[in-house]
Amino acid sequence: MILKKIKSPFLRYAVLALLTLVAFFFVFIISIYWGAWGKIPGKEELSDFQYQRASEVYTADSVLIGKFYLYDRQPIPFEAIPKHVLNALVAIEDERFYDHKGIDYQSLGRVAVKTVLMQDQSAGGGSTLTQQLAKNLYPRRDRKRANIVVDKVKEMFIASRLEEIYTKDEILAHYLNTVSFGDNTFGIESASLKFFNKKTNELTVEEAAVLVGMLKATYGYNPRIFPERSLTRRNLVLLSMANNDYISAEQKDSLTDIPTKLDYREFDNNAGLAPYFREEVRKQLLRWNEKQKEEGNEYNIYTSGLKVYTTLDYNMQFWAEEAMRDHMKSLQSSFEKSYGKNAPWKTNKKLIEKVVKNSEVYRKLKKQGLEHPQIMDSLSIKKQLVLTDWDGEKTIKGSSIDSITHYMKFLNTGSLGIDPKTGAVKTWIGGVDFEHFKYDHVAQSKRQVGSTFKPIVYTAALETGILPCTYFSAEEVEYKNLKGWSPSNSGDKDETYLNYSMKQALSHSVNTVAVKVMEEAGINNVITVAKNMGIFSKLPAEPSLALGTGEIYLNELAGAYASYVNDGRAVLPYLIEKVTDRKDSLLTKFEPKRAAEKAFSEETRQIMVEMMKGTIDEGTASRIRSSYKLNNDIAGKTGTTQNNKDAWFVAITPKLLHVTWVGLDHHEIGFRSTSLGQGANAALPIFAKWMQEMNKHPSYNEITKAKFKRPNPATLEMLDCEPIKRDGFFKRLFKNPDKKKTKEFRKRN
Repeated sequence: MILKKIKSPFLRYAVLALLTLVAFFFVFIISIYWGAWGKIPGKEELSDFQYQRASEVYTADSVLIGKFYLYDRQPIPFEAIPKHVLNALVAIEDERFYDHKGIDYQSLGRVAVKTVLMQDQSAGGGSTLTQQLAKNLYPRRDRKRANIVVDKVKEMFIASRLEEIYTKDEILAHYLNTVSFGDNTFGIESASLKFFNKKTNELTVEEAAVLVGMLKATYGYNPRIFPERSLTRRNLVLLSMANNDYISAEQKDSLTDIPTKLDYREFDNNAGLAPYFREEVRKQLLRWNEKQKEEGNEYNIYTSGLKVYTTLDYNMQFWAEEAMRDHMKSLQSSFEKSYGKNAPWKTNKKLIEKVVKNSEVYRKLKKQGLEHPQIMDSLSIKKQLVLTDWDGEKTIKGSSIDSITHYMKFLNTGSLGIDPKTGAVKTWIGGVDFEHFKYDHVAQSKRQVGSTFKPIVYTAALETGILPCTYFSAEEVEYKNLKGWSPSNSGDKDETYLNYSMKQALSHSVNTVAVKVMEEAGINNVITVAKNMGIFSKLPAEPSLALGTGEIYLNELAGAYASYVNDGRAVLPYLIEKVTDRKDSLLTKFEPKRAAEKAFSEETRQIMVEMMKGTIDEGTASRIRSSYKLNNDIAGKTGTTQNNKDAWFVAITPKLLHVTWVGLDHHEIGFRSTSLGQGANAALPIFAKWMQEMNKHPSYNEITKAKFKRPNPATLEMLDCEPIKRDGFFKRLFKNPDKKKTKEFRKRN
């Protein structure tokens, strides 16, 4: 009807085209609304969306040390977001946020005229914060231009529905909890912790401006990567805040002059405090989660926002890692110098090939069907490599084999500090570098424990009625029924004429005496006592067990030694105190586990502590006193295995038990000399340096100044004897130090 009134054919066609375009656009919009281009979420779905939340790991003193996540996000309520964070966001991203209902038609008009018609790219976009929230909640799947308009219209519909469901404050909170800050970090809380190591409610105005400024381009305005660009963007945010009367011009000027100071903290599984501990926590949580599923509880440690409260002490762990790095760097240097040009990682071709074959890169190529010569050729190709040592990273031109041999020479370590009364883990170091050495020497590694097993032998002896002042000859014996096995000591031949009391033999770790004590106590009795003390690994029923040939987990050994200051009861080291949901409602509490029955009598316990105090005061660990000047009440035992493959030190204090192991992952390589590889030199310093640091802090006096209870008079009387007796004149006269005594080892039932 209208078209008939238009006389000009050209104008009539123009109006017809316009009406057709409007009709097409209307149909297009309706088709999107009704889901022809994909479903648009309804109000019910939008009112009940759930964040994927990172689970958080805390120390016993409530320090956040790690997260488990698919997306690093820690949602917070609106009340936890400072007003200046909200003001910065609105000022730079959507200054009419409080005036529109999800769609800013004024901005859309600007975009239509300037950006589309005038091709002015500086005009900015027309999306409101509510539309951006819609995009955060329902990310665009297809980046093709043809779909951008569809996505934009969808986001408008979603934005309108969000505005009907939520208040403006709730929309801002949801936006700040969902928006990406790059590097797989989502939400203002995670970003604040990452870049400034503080919670959102602690952010200053200029820090808030840095984070809000990143939202335009999370990589380009990353303050760690591009500090100058970030500073320029931050100041633009501050200017927008001033222009919108959120801050005064004077405030803007003063804040602009403040430099950006980051306290960057990457929540990376490979980095940060206690990575081996956090990995063990993750493994235990996964096992707990499986049990929860069986009971009908659905949790996901990566998305459910669980809070995991552990037993770890933040400061103690920090100092332990510092002590470990300080000692291991020095020890590594001495270790490499001791081998010089003849180092096995340089000259032992068979060993190198064996290690290469066991490498992950070799196994991958093997799975691809390559033969051994082809694999070795491939791994020999030179390329740019980044290698790490104790001095940092260095770039070289080398092959994969060069990288493998570089890391095979590294000494490694495992150390564990626990509360001996409960088994609560205070420190946990599974290795020297989690990024390059994932194998955990606390929970995964079984090694020969050397002389650290001797206290268990002596405990069994006392329990069978052998008195601590019983004397045993240090003379070397060749046992005929053990294929001529002849354990020896590291001392001189004069020991042939010496007879040690049990206390003196233990404190000086005399091998020949330990075997004789085992012979008197009975191997089966020793194994039974070991089991009662919490040793669950299978032990060899052989006389060499007295010298620690049994392979035991480090945390297993720690639990056993705890019995010496825990009324004779072993403990099971544990890491997690409790798990709560995101609202801090308790889900599970982990109770300490200690043996129900005593492994030995109170008298034996007192005697053993006194005997092991002798190890510290005058025996193999005396450098605790002489070199490190530690005056704490400490008992303990050093350990060194055959061919100097493993170095051990166990320290017992009234309120803390610490076990340290040092060695190489490749059993074929040991220390070049006993002086370098003995427990007192390779393992003991890690504990000693750690305890030195703890002694400096009065807040730890309850641990460091704790005293052993004085033994009862009867126990002290039992220990009151000469430490060593020398053979009489006639006995020495008829004893040839160059000739071994031969006899059969008596195996008691």
